[in-house]
Amino acid sequence: QVQLVESGGGSVQPGGSLRLSCAASITIFSFNVMGWYRQAPGKERELVATITSDSTTNYADSVKGRFTISRGPVRNTVYLQMSTLKPEDTAVYYCKGSDHRGMDFWGKGTLVTVSS
Repeated sequence: QVQLVESGGGSVQPGGSLRLSCAASITIFSFNVMGWYRQAPGKERELVATITSDSTTNYADSVKGRFTISRGPVRNTVYLQMSTLKPEDTAVYYCKGSDHRGMDFWGKGTLVTVSS
């Protein structure tokens, strides 16, 4: 069973930075797309950023210019560098990997809290 594990969440003041990491338990194949999603209290889960196997990236308008998604050196790892964090970035951040069949695999999430 494929598992994705996120790490790097925590509490930070507005304007601060955090780096999230996600690693999959399997490296036999590569996910075609990996991405980060988030869910704030009382809200639906939303896309933050995605990156394809050829490193094409896509960002939500709300994080453009502040967040950067990248793939790690180890297969099926992905990072999310978050800068200039705002209180509205507070959410549980989830990692997702999509394989060549279109099957999605999710991590359990890591909490990011932005507060003064």
